[in-house]
Amino acid sequence: MNAKIGGDAPASDGALALQVRHLVKRYGDSLVLDDFDLNVRQGEIFGLLGPNGSGKTTSINCILSLLTYDSGDIKVFGHEMTPTAYVLKSRIGLVPQEVAVFDELSVQENIDYFCSLYVAQKDRRKSLVDEAIALVGLEDFRKYRPGKLSGGLKRRLNIACGIAHKPDMILFDEPTAAVDPQSRNAILEGIQRLNQAGATVIYTSHYMEEVEQICDRVLIMDHGRHVAEGTVDELKAMVSSGELITVETLDLDGDAMAALRGLPTVASTDYDGKTLTVRCKSGARNLVDVLDMLERSGANIGHVSSNPPTLNDVFLEMTGKALRD
Repeated sequence: MNAKIGGDAPASDGALALQVRHLVKRYGDSLVLDDFDLNVRQGEIFGLLGPNGSGKTTSINCILSLLTYDSGDIKVFGHEMTPTAYVLKSRIGLVPQEVAVFDELSVQENIDYFCSLYVAQKDRRKSLVDEAIALVGLEDFRKYRPGKLSGGLKRRLNIACGIAHKPDMILFDEPTAAVDPQSRNAILEGIQRLNQAGATVIYTSHYMEEVEQICDRVLIMDHGRHVAEGTVDELKAMVSSGELITVETLDLDGDAMAALRGLPTVASTDYDGKTLTVRCKSGARNLVDVLDMLERSGANIGHVSSNPPTLNDVFLEMTGKALRD
């Protein structure tokens, strides 16, 4: 499947924070990026999803000009990205998946060091460091060294180091991996505040609920190729999966189950003697049809719920894999 909805580039490159066209990258005989395209509009939070080995990390390293590639074009804010495009690189922030800070420096010293790579003026840097510390909620930990911080606080420090110089575009690679719920919420809220302040965000995650929560548009890639792109709702509309219906009932018989399986939009059913679960294909009347069939069978119906397809359902149908495969 290769589908694009809502992913066409605006007429002018000036409206794009990032444009990747026909990117090809090989490692020996292995084709890692296969004519890969990506357009990220200025001011949006853009989700980049793919199973392990899909080419996400390679594409990010090519975008940052940390890797050479065989062919294709990469433009950042309308300008060609090259290894020596230092002014352009100063407009980019990277928050890597692995925490990359200096253990011998304090929280404040770490952030100041990374900020100094882009901002020479001490007075200006002090203000930026203070803002970064406040953004990630580390005010009470300024003098702590990383070894004294919890995993979640280290992640927040990692983010502060990547964004202190106020980049126009920020790449977040799994920023909430293995953190506690409180830190996860703080990180997601911080990312949204950065975006509201004007930063364009590219976000990779294995947590589908995070992507649904914060991303304006999402691209799914697999085997180095652009598989599908759009808003979460647009992606859900591309697949055959419909809602998941659950019904509490104690008296379903074999005839009723057979009748349910015979409905044209029912994909699968499961009944454990207490709860009926019906997975439907895409359709406008799924819930009505299921309830009508149950009433005709004489079943007593208790609590009923209907949940629309999730982004994980979309991902599984389009790639044939779970996100962590």
